Amino acid sequence: MSTLPKKIGAEAIAEKGWLASHKWLILRRMSQLGILAVFLAGPWLGLWIVKGNLNYSYTLGVLPLADPYVLLQSMLSGNAPEMLALFGAAMVMVFYMLVGGRAYCAWVCPVNLVADGANWVRLLLGLKGGAHLPRSTRYWMLAMTLVVTVLSGTIAWEMLNPVSMLHRGLIFGMGFGWVVIVTVFLFDLFVVQRGWCGHVCPTGAFYALIGRASVLRIQLPRRDACNNCMDCYAVCPEYQVIKPALKAVDGAAPIILDAQCVNCGRCIDVCSKDVFAFGTRFGVLPKAGAKSQPTNDEASGSPS
Repeated sequence: MSTLPKKIGAEAIAEKGWLASHKWLILRRMSQLGILAVFLAGPWLGLWIVKGNLNYSYTLGVLPLADPYVLLQSMLSGNAPEMLALFGAAMVMVFYMLVGGRAYCAWVCPVNLVADGANWVRLLLGLKGGAHLPRSTRYWMLAMTLVVTVLSGTIAWEMLNPVSMLHRGLIFGMGFGWVVIVTVFLFDLFVVQRGWCGHVCPTGAFYALIGRASVLRIQLPRRDACNNCMDCYAVCPEYQVIKPALKAVDGAAPIILDAQCVNCGRCIDVCSKDVFAFGTRFGVLPKAGAKSQPTNDEASGSPS
């Protein structure tokens, strides 16, 4: 007799309850929608808390913030940046160097909602497989956008950037923006699972580079409690980052140090054994009831 497949996160829901097993997902959605709402409150409601967009903005008329990736493209196209833009980009870079560059993808980027929606539908329909696309493709895309910018003298990528098109579309009308957003959705649904964010997006590649040594990391203080349910792999948008820390590959310490981790917290949500937790890259403090974990030096085999 056939059995129904196990629902992802079912053990965590039974152990911790629905709310606790979706905490970080809920907080992410609140962050993404809240940031988008703050930007739209001005043109829609006349409440100008923030003026501008994710490329460049003023908060409360005082705090400048600029996307360093867009600023780099602007400079490569031959434009001399203003001091405020440089200051705003520096602030953003320092922030993501601390919390993890690709935290932008999970906690800020509105297109992540589209990509996650496509993945949810894909799981709902039971769609499997798809085209093979190396995750290194996003770095080639990043390089290509910079080369095209130099050759054309324009910030060419912003003409097709789904993030910019979605933001502009919500204010001025989607128009061609619908084509781009629907293309991202269908690409993730039918062509490559988590294709846009996980394999193509040059913005995610850029932030991964600036956040390689970030302080905030996912730790595994109860690595030995893992029961191999595989739920963390099922929900992780960059599942390849989990194995080294979880299985101590080549003596890896119980910390996810891979720059591709988006710090979304879903592995924390769906783990019924509380294997995962937010922490820093500077060592792991075991949770109550957990076995002692090796330090970074011990895990790497370095002599004391």
